[in-house]
Amino acid sequence: MNGRIRDLIQCMTVEEKASQLLHESPAIERLGIPAYNWWNEALHGVARAGVATVFPQVIGLAASFDEELIGRVAAAISDEGRAKYNESVRHGNRGKYHGLTYWTPNVNIFRDPRWGRGQETFGEDPYLTALLGTAFVRGLQGDSPDRLKTAACAKHFAVHSGPEKLRHEFDAIVSRKDLWETYLPAFKALVDAGVEAVMGAYNRTLGEPCCGSSLLMEDILRSRWGFKGHYVSDCWAIRDFHEHHRITSSPAESVALALSRGCDLNCGSTYTFLLEALHLGLITEPQIDTALERLLNTRMKLGMFDPPGQGPYDHLDASVIRCPAHLDLAKEAALKSVVLLRNKGKLLPLNGDRKTILLIGPGAANIHTLLGNYHGLSPRLVTVLEGLTEKVKDKPGISLNYTQGCMMYAQNLNTGWTLGMAETADVVIAVFGLDNAMEGEEGDAIASEAKGDRASIELPPWQLAYLKALKERGTPTVLILTGGSPVAFPEDIADTVLFAWYPGEQGGSAIADLVFGDAVPSGKLPVTFPAATGQLPPYDDYAMKGRTYRYMTDEPLYPFGFGLSYTTFRLHSPLQSSQYLDRKTGITIGCTVENTGGYESGQTLQIYVGKENPGPDEPVHSLRAVRNMILAPGESSVIRVTLNPGDFMSVNNQGQMVLAAGRYTVTIADACPVPSAAAKGAVLPVALSVTVE
Repeated sequence: MNGRIRDLIQCMTVEEKASQLLHESPAIERLGIPAYNWWNEALHGVARAGVATVFPQVIGLAASFDEELIGRVAAAISDEGRAKYNESVRHGNRGKYHGLTYWTPNVNIFRDPRWGRGQETFGEDPYLTALLGTAFVRGLQGDSPDRLKTAACAKHFAVHSGPEKLRHEFDAIVSRKDLWETYLPAFKALVDAGVEAVMGAYNRTLGEPCCGSSLLMEDILRSRWGFKGHYVSDCWAIRDFHEHHRITSSPAESVALALSRGCDLNCGSTYTFLLEALHLGLITEPQIDTALERLLNTRMKLGMFDPPGQGPYDHLDASVIRCPAHLDLAKEAALKSVVLLRNKGKLLPLNGDRKTILLIGPGAANIHTLLGNYHGLSPRLVTVLEGLTEKVKDKPGISLNYTQGCMMYAQNLNTGWTLGMAETADVVIAVFGLDNAMEGEEGDAIASEAKGDRASIELPPWQLAYLKALKERGTPTVLILTGGSPVAFPEDIADTVLFAWYPGEQGGSAIADLVFGDAVPSGKLPVTFPAATGQLPPYDDYAMKGRTYRYMTDEPLYPFGFGLSYTTFRLHSPLQSSQYLDRKTGITIGCTVENTGGYESGQTLQIYVGKENPGPDEPVHSLRAVRNMILAPGESSVIRVTLNPGDFMSVNNQGQMVLAAGRYTVTIADACPVPSAAAKGAVLPVALSVTVE
C-alpha cells in the first residue's frame, strides 16, 4: 500500500471510510480530503458539464477505422476535461460532471442493431473495438509516467447489449466460446493498456449479477488479468440485486455481495448500508479498506492530493475548450466518419450543372441528428441546412431551397405541396433517418416505444413512404441518413446514399464539403447492415450464431467494413509469401493497392482470417488487422502485415484458445468478403490460402 494512502486510511473512522465508497464522496476536512463526485461522462466530448467540443458519436468515430484519429480525439477530450476540472476547483465547484473520472469508453459488442445504446460502442467486432478502445483510453489518460490526465473506464463488464427494458433483471446466458471469443477480448485489451477503472453492467451473466460476480470480477478480472484499478457499479445496479434480480433479500446483503466480490465504488446509494452490513457481520473493515485503497490510489494518480500547480496537467485552462484546433479536429473526425453506401451515376460530388438544389427532410435542420447521447453543448451546432447554406453563399449561380417535407416521428397530417418542389429542382438532398429521441439509453430516447431500443431496423414507415413519393417525381436524389445504428431501406430509394451517423457539432459543415467534393468520403461500416429485421435472431438471445459479420450467413444489405469513395481502387495480387504458418513467428502477407480514379482519397484495407469450411459455431471471417492510407490519383502503395499465430487461433467450447490444424484463408479487402460486396462497389479482394500443420 502506498505510504500516503496507508496513513490516510489509518486516520479515518470506519464511518468516514464507508462514506468514500459512494460516487458522491463527502469531504473529510480534518484530513485534507476534498469532496469528490466520481460520476463524469466524456463519451464523444466532455458531457453534461456545459460547453465542450462535440465530436461525432462513438459509432461514427469507429467508422474511421483509424486508431490514430481516435487517440487525438480522446486527447482533446481529456484536455478539455482537465481544463474544466481545474477551473471548477478554482471556483469551488466539486459537483457531478466536473471531475476527472470518466465513465467511458463503452466497449460492449454491438451484437444486435436494435440496441439503442449501440451508438456508444465501436461496433460489432472484437478486434476493432479493442484497437480503437485502447487508443481512446490512452488519449484520455495521457502519457505522464506517474499521473493521469483523466481516468478512463471500461464498461459495461460484461455481456451487456440490451434489451434496455430488461437490463435490470436480465440474465445473459452465453457459451464459454462466445464469452471468450466475442464479449471479453476488448475488456482484456483495455486492462492490458492500463485502463484505470472497470464498470459492471446491470444485468446478470451466467446467473451472477455483473457487479457481484465471482467469475467476472474475481476469477477473470483480478486473478487472470491482474487488474489493479478500481471497480465501479453501474448506477443503482447494486439495488437491482434485491429489487429485480432477487438474489439477495435486503440492501445489506446486496452491499455485502458487491463489496466481497470487489466492487469498490457504488454509483448510487446502496452503499449507505455498508455500516449495517458490517454490524451484521456480512463484511469486514479490511474489505472496506481494500476498496478505499483502490479509490484513493486513483485520486492520488489524478493529482488530487498534490499542491496546486505542480501537476503535469495543472496548466490547462478554459482557453483549450472548443479551441480552433479542436473544432478542426471535430470536422476532420466527421469527414472521416461518413460512409458512402451508394453513388449511382456518380451523382456526388455535385458539379456546376446542378443549379437548383432542394434540401428536404426532418433531419436537415434538426440538431438532435448531430448529438447522439451523452453529449456536451456547443454554441455552434452546424446542421446540414446551415452547412449547405454556408457552402453556397459564395456560389451565386446555385439556388438552395429548403422544406422539412416530412415529420421525424410520425406520419404527416398534411403533405401539402412539398413534394412538388422536387419537380423544379436539379437535385434533391434528402436528410432522413433517426435522431437521439428515437434511440438511446433507457429513459433518454423519448420517442422510442422500447425504452431506447428499436423494435425494427427498417426506416420508419412514414419516412419511407415519403421517400418513395419523392422518388416518383424523378429528380436525382442524394439521401443522407442519420442514426447510431444500422437502418434497412430499399437500395434504389435514392441515387446516392450517405450514412452520417450522429456527426457532432461540425457535422453539417463536413457533409457540405462531401456533397460539393471539397472532401472525399472514406468511412467504413463498423457494423453490418442487415437487409431486414427478419434476418436477426431473437433480441434477448446472447448466442452469437447468426449475428454480426463473423457468424451471419445471410447476405446483408451492406457488409461490415463497406464504404465507397469518389475514386476507385485496385488491389494487385498478393506478395510472395510462404503458404505455411510458422507456429512461432507467424506469417507475413501483403499486396499493392492502387488509386485508379481521379480523386485523392483515404482507403482502409482490412485483413481477415477465416478457416476453410468452418464449423457451425466458428466465425466465417475475423478481422485481424487494419491499414489506413491516403493515395493520390495513380499512386500505389505496398502494404505488408505480419499475422501472429494467435490471429489464427479460435476459442473452443471450454473457453480455451487453440490453434487448430487445417487450411485458412487470409483476405485483404476494403469490406468483409461476402459475395455481394463487389457488386455494391467494393474493391475485388485478394486472398491467400494458409496451411496450419
